[in-house]
Amino acid sequence: MNHFDLRPGPNGAPELHCEGVPLSAIADAVGTPAYVYSTATLERHWRVYAEAFAAWPHPVLIAYAVKANGNLSVLATLARLGAGADTVSEGEIRRALAAGVPPGRIVFSGVGKTAAELAFALEAGVAEINVESEPELDLLARIADDKDVAATVALRINPDVGAGGHAKITTGQGASKFGVSISETERLYARAAAHRALTPVGLACHIGSQITELGPLEAAFRQMRSLAERLRGQGLQVRRLDLGGGLGVPYFDQPAPPSPRDYADMVLRVMDGLDVELAFEPGRAIAANAGVLLARVIYVHARPEGRRFLVLDAGMNDLIRPAMYDAFHAIAPVRPPPPGAPERLYDVVGPVCETGDTFTRDRRLPELKSGDLVAFLTAGAYGAVMSSTYNARLLVPEVLVKGDRWAVVRPRPTYDNMLAGEPRAPWL
Repeated sequence: MNHFDLRPGPNGAPELHCEGVPLSAIADAVGTPAYVYSTATLERHWRVYAEAFAAWPHPVLIAYAVKANGNLSVLATLARLGAGADTVSEGEIRRALAAGVPPGRIVFSGVGKTAAELAFALEAGVAEINVESEPELDLLARIADDKDVAATVALRINPDVGAGGHAKITTGQGASKFGVSISETERLYARAAAHRALTPVGLACHIGSQITELGPLEAAFRQMRSLAERLRGQGLQVRRLDLGGGLGVPYFDQPAPPSPRDYADMVLRVMDGLDVELAFEPGRAIAANAGVLLARVIYVHARPEGRRFLVLDAGMNDLIRPAMYDAFHAIAPVRPPPPGAPERLYDVVGPVCETGDTFTRDRRLPELKSGDLVAFLTAGAYGAVMSSTYNARLLVPEVLVKGDRWAVVRPRPTYDNMLAGEPRAPWL
């Protein structure tokens, strides 16, 4: 569920709103392209996810995946509800802390943590560092030893179970760069337990993103339980299982994925009777349907041979998912035409100087003209966070709506801002 719907606009005609605010009013005030987020949707999705695990008799940490949408106001909205944060860089840890997430609710993941990042995580007092390789374990042990502290760690395993909406977001297969192999888990866990500067508390896994069926997740979680029981049988402490994220969302061209309730029921069944804390790292499931990308039609370019290009002011630098993953986003006119109005087939493209700057081909949409506003739906995750200034295009603003109020929570930079960040070499 989201809070983007048609309501009467200023002239009485139906118009797409975010909660109580017409999207056209935001476009008029801040320009386009622009990302718009709904507080009510973020809060609702968080509560649905959290409430689904209320029956588990042990502590549950829901660490929102900052990589999905790291805007400080988005993070602060979730932090006020009790969210933790799943982070993969020092920058994301700093964002989470700045937004009010307590360090004891921050998880630090990632395959390439540097010595400086590991030292910062220890100084910040994060809840858990998910170690993904033996060299990382060695490095962390040396840093913690030098600081005379004990690093709380979980060992991220690679269960050789792949899942996800695209090969580039499948992270649990044996050939993936993420995690340690099942075959080396027991040795590395025992090694960590024997080190004075390491405190292993559990296991972690994350097998992919945009997962739309529960079977692969259940297979991975059963391996997690089996490993935990084997480690406990060797006298080792396993207090927590971090089951990652990855639960998919409906992008309108796919069947509805399992609900958080269905997902929780599966987890509770698989882990039934196991005395263990649980941790989860949802990102897309919280943020995706909470955001749209507003764009305006620049030109409608009709070719004699029949192709019709809808050229927008948003490009692949603003929303790269279609170019990178062949991802689908529903596109809705902000002011829809009356029923029965003609439709056209469009290739929807942006202004970037790349053929890949194509959002979709042969998409049937109401007839549109220069100046019309459209919204890319389900764009609240992996949208603004993956944007760039390619072609010297400015980063787009981000707007957060709450009821009938809205605020710019990341302003659009100016060209002067962009140029000021690059001092010339002194000999030029």
